[in-house]
Amino acid sequence: MSPSTFLQVLKTEVGRMQLAHPEREGELARAHALILHGMVLPSADDPHTGQVLSSDGQKQYTCNGTCDCQAGQHGKPCKHLQSWRLYQYVARKVEAQPTPAPSPLPEAPASANCHILLEGRQVQLTLRDTDETRLLQRLQAVLQQYPAAQPVTPGAAQGRGQGWCVLHQVQMTQNQKQGRSWWSHRLPEGGFCKGK
Repeated sequence: MSPSTFLQVLKTEVGRMQLAHPEREGELARAHALILHGMVLPSADDPHTGQVLSSDGQKQYTCNGTCDCQAGQHGKPCKHLQSWRLYQYVARKVEAQPTPAPSPLPEAPASANCHILLEGRQVQLTLRDTDETRLLQRLQAVLQQYPAAQPVTPGAAQGRGQGWCVLHQVQMTQNQKQGRSWWSHRLPEGGFCKGK
């Protein structure tokens, strides 16, 4: 079950309080309305201090244990302080809700694994999709990009003659320099192979 939002908890708690204390029904309704209309917010400087707009939106009152409105200055209860206390109560309720455990990711209906040679390294590639046909098309495109090396049979290399690279199944070129001689071929990813 997902946690309730601030407004859901506010509605539930105001309803519960009004049933438990019918004599405070009007007071709770006024505090509820101020919060619903976005007129009650924590101070940007101090989250324990509330900023409550007057009903006409012309004045902002500061609430922190007392209110700086006329009623509050004379020690009387006011709707500003009541709404700030209600706001704080609901905020604590929302914060106390347990965080739901993350749901596991669903398994893809179609998946395929293949091993490819990427920059001289063998890599396992896993493709996942919700559609098997589309997955097979993607797999085909990958396999065309990275063709598999042909298996080497002992007799096949012997029949190719001197200078045949059994690792890559290509004919090498004979090179000579300063009295030395060797066979090699250029690799597609750069560099040279001497067939060893």
